[in-house]
Amino acid sequence: MSEVILVNSKDEVLGVLDKMEAHHNGILHRAFSVLVYNSKGEMLIQKRASDKYHSGGLWTNACCSHQQMGESSEEAAKRRLKEEIGIDAKPEFLYKFIYKAELDNNLTEFEYDHVLTCTTDQKPMLNPEEVEDFKYVNVKSLMLDIQQNPDDYTFWFKQIMENLQSKMMLEVES
Repeated sequence: MSEVILVNSKDEVLGVLDKMEAHHNGILHRAFSVLVYNSKGEMLIQKRASDKYHSGGLWTNACCSHQQMGESSEEAAKRRLKEEIGIDAKPEFLYKFIYKAELDNNLTEFEYDHVLTCTTDQKPMLNPEEVEDFKYVNVKSLMLDIQQNPDDYTFWFKQIMENLQSKMMLEVES
């Protein structure tokens, strides 16, 4: 049984619950998403395996999953990067946000998502149970493609990219 950490709107731990039960009932739980860049500044995106329990076949960030009880977001991200795409890196915390989305298979993602980032030029070694493809993309081109083809991308990844775009605009204006 795979469990998720239940949290409140302040990201305070309330307990644990079976992952599928949390997704079937739309209960707020902790998650993480990792953004991986190469030394050229391109972002690594992955295409989720088509038979994933939700959002199969969609493009998304390099890695995402759920922390285990007692595990920091950084530890969880390092573990899952290795398991999903075979990269050994040390992700660093960027920011966190809450999102809720109705997904396929009658599931609801209601997550307090911790977003982390790292830079590496390691070649991904894909776990076919998790990932069916990957590519490195220019971030501006990616944002344009998300606007033109939103149905090709996961809900949370679109939210992350929107947040990043807002942050980049603020940095340009300051």
